[in-house]
Amino acid sequence: MNQVARIVVTGLTGQVVQSLVEQGNSRGDFEVVPLGRPQLDLEDPSGIEGVVRAAAPDVIVSAAAYTAVDHAETDPTRAYAVNAVAPQELARVANALDIPIIHLSTDYVFDGTKSTPYVEGDTACPVNVYGKSKWEGERTVAAATDNHVILRTAWIYSPFGRNFVRTIIRNARNRTELSVVKDQAGNPTSALDLATAIIGVAKNLLASDEQALRGTFHLAGTGDASWADVAEEILALSRGLGGPFARVNRILSADYPTAAARPSNSRLDCNKIARHHGITLPHWKNSIEATVRRVIQNQADLEVTK
Repeated sequence: MNQVARIVVTGLTGQVVQSLVEQGNSRGDFEVVPLGRPQLDLEDPSGIEGVVRAAAPDVIVSAAAYTAVDHAETDPTRAYAVNAVAPQELARVANALDIPIIHLSTDYVFDGTKSTPYVEGDTACPVNVYGKSKWEGERTVAAATDNHVILRTAWIYSPFGRNFVRTIIRNARNRTELSVVKDQAGNPTSALDLATAIIGVAKNLLASDEQALRGTFHLAGTGDASWADVAEEILALSRGLGGPFARVNRILSADYPTAAARPSNSRLDCNKIARHHGITLPHWKNSIEATVRRVIQNQADLEVTK
């Protein structure tokens, strides 16, 4: 590995991209180069190779995605273009350059009917267009290059962009009660923790050709919770920091219908990545406090990402 390795990551404003830039560029051994519109348009696969090659990556991180879960139900063409076709082209370029690619996927490739956390070998059975497009992306990446890592993650939050933490705090400024579903379980995951882990995976891939380091892995925050549990934790932390507070009304998913179905169980077993890469993310409650603190300190920014 060169003294300073270059990670080229797709996207400019996504939570993981911003976290990678913040975490990666604070180190001395990696440089993180984000690529997004207008320079890189994932809906135009013909332009991907030239832009990526010009950035001279040592590792490609395929992080950008079409993540509007409900909108994907009526916009499947665009969802598949960004979530399946573009990652295939990125993986093809990685293979041609003889470098690894790390592709981010989702807990939504599962249907949520399992009673225990999902392991990597469980059968994918997505219940919405977003999940189906991400599952197709996993398959296209794996088919295009053996030198890949697919990281399924879940319930991402951060100080950046649109996410559950920022939404809860923003809504609590104007309401005394927030209705939040209590019957969906998952692993809340800090994008900052995820970024640090992605850099760790990249470092391992560049240091070794070992096949066990490649393939599909689950990578999410330690500990599980319902959305209502997470909301209550956010609001308690916010109140303690002098921020807004509201009471949580714990409701059923059936009381909050959405265009896209959601898996009721999104919990991911992350033992495989701990065994092979030596990576375990912190407990979500430990990480979420730092995010809430940053959001409270920058509340004016909440209006930008409604």
